[in-house]
Amino acid sequence: MNSIELSLFQHRIQAICDEMGAVLRGSAFSPNIKDRLDFSCAVFDADGALCAQAAHIPVHLGSMAYAMAAIVARTDWHDGDMLILNDPYLGGTHLPDVTLIAPVFADGDPVAFVANRAHHADIGASRPGSMPVARRLEEEGLIISPTRISAGGKIVPDTLDGILARLNNPDSGRADLNAQISANERGSRLLRNYIEDLGRGNFRRALDEINDYAERLARSGLARLPRGEFTFTDCMDDDGLGREDIPIRATVRIADDVHVDFAGSGARVDGNINCPLPVTAAAVYYCFYCLMPPETPACAGSFRPLSLAVPEGSLLNARPPAAVAAGNVETSSRIVDVILGALAQAAPALIPAASHGSMNNIAMGAAGWDYYETLGGGMGGAPSGPGPGAVQTHMTNTLNTPIEVVEMHYPLRIRRYAVRRGAGGAGRHAGGDGLQREYEFTRPASVTLITERRRHAPWGLNGGSAGAPGRNLLNGEILPGKCQFEAVPGDRLLIETPGGGAWGVEPGSD
Repeated sequence: MNSIELSLFQHRIQAICDEMGAVLRGSAFSPNIKDRLDFSCAVFDADGALCAQAAHIPVHLGSMAYAMAAIVARTDWHDGDMLILNDPYLGGTHLPDVTLIAPVFADGDPVAFVANRAHHADIGASRPGSMPVARRLEEEGLIISPTRISAGGKIVPDTLDGILARLNNPDSGRADLNAQISANERGSRLLRNYIEDLGRGNFRRALDEINDYAERLARSGLARLPRGEFTFTDCMDDDGLGREDIPIRATVRIADDVHVDFAGSGARVDGNINCPLPVTAAAVYYCFYCLMPPETPACAGSFRPLSLAVPEGSLLNARPPAAVAAGNVETSSRIVDVILGALAQAAPALIPAASHGSMNNIAMGAAGWDYYETLGGGMGGAPSGPGPGAVQTHMTNTLNTPIEVVEMHYPLRIRRYAVRRGAGGAGRHAGGDGLQREYEFTRPASVTLITERRRHAPWGLNGGSAGAPGRNLLNGEILPGKCQFEAVPGDRLLIETPGGGAWGVEPGSD
């Protein structure tokens, strides 16, 4: 293929991912999917290597890219099949993220796969919102090992009904699963038609060329980094069950390739901040992808220069039955901080200060409703300018839940939603401010908070000051960063998210 044909091929495959996302969003029921856009869509080749993805959620997509090959290899695929899973130790991330995978057949063989992953606020956990402060995986909800939800193009009733029977709100769950099925069906049809038009051999050759092109671009971006070994350590505030200051340590070795070694990181903890290996890989992929030229295709070739070593059984490569719900959202965010901290030593003119470093997870509900959302905060100041405030950063790419949607669907009032002025660190390029969001309960509810950077502030770089840590308050009283409680009508929960660290010394300061 010439360069124009290759560009058209790349954008055609990516457009299929975008179309899948449009179908999923347009047909989902829950605000978590249709308003917050907590979902991701991607296309993979016959071996499970990433071909293209929509610009959705980094932690979803990077982890799928890492885990798909094993899922594809251990499954006997037939035309019309669709697999469902959420087991973090068999290709998932955490239990609320439910993944559906469908093969695309040509001439009797699977030649590609489409997949989507969406966050379900209700996955049958021990607490509403399905993000409990748990010790074991089974406390976090229904565990779905890779299972056919569709066979021969028809829904498998036993699979679907068995899942719905475990949910607190099965009607909502049915609607969202149907939306995911529809998105894969749409993607499968579009991709099959394109492969038929292009020809199976030309499709395979185009994928090879795209991957080789992506690798060349990736290496050109990474070539800006000096060779050497760079180590950085940061820590998690706590695991929610009494363990504090859990270290995450990364050594980045830069040569012709880049190797990241997490030796020295903490062991598995009792709480749910443990990470399955695909989530750790997703955070590493994200950091280095940000250093590649913006036109680099998001496919397997762009990851060829990267490798990682993670001690088995550690916080970042947990084994069953470790709980992992917060590892996907909170620990992944700290891994990004650690990788960027190491890279700042190698290339200080390229790397920003720490962003707010938490997805600020809020889960709540009662009989008849489950609610979950993440909140933005401050992005770190960068060599090129100040960090924006009140935004989602790094491993998430979701929107906020609009006030009107919250108050229409749930027994809640939003009493305050504002930028948290002054939360960003001071410096030549200031860190972004956090935000404030205050909920008033109009009916009793069970609430879970899983938040970070409440004890350890997001760090600045090159003399810039740290951002302000976050705070959680119930009726004016400070709450722990990770906690569970019962709210009564009239209670007010205020979340103040962290600001970003600043980059550089403030002009005029000593």
